[in-house]
Amino acid sequence: MPQKIKPTGRQKSIFFIHVIVFAIATVVMVMIHKEQGREHWAYPWHAWIIAAWGLSLLGHGCATFFSVEDKGHQEYKRQEVNG
Repeated sequence: MPQKIKPTGRQKSIFFIHVIVFAIATVVMVMIHKEQGREHWAYPWHAWIIAAWGLSLLGHGCATFFSVEDKGHQEYKRQEVNG
């Protein structure tokens, strides 16, 4: 059974920076949308951006914390080098 790969400190810090930037950008986009919709209805454009970015953040989190080793990768690299 493949072994789980522990994320490095650098991988964790990059992920958490991604989370912080996402949170700040989300708040800013929601504030802009509220300002746009103050006098009339405004299309919720920010929801699409937040959803897409959130999905990529989910993928980033899965890649960071739930990666498993691929035993065949070393064999592939060996064959690639040796021809």
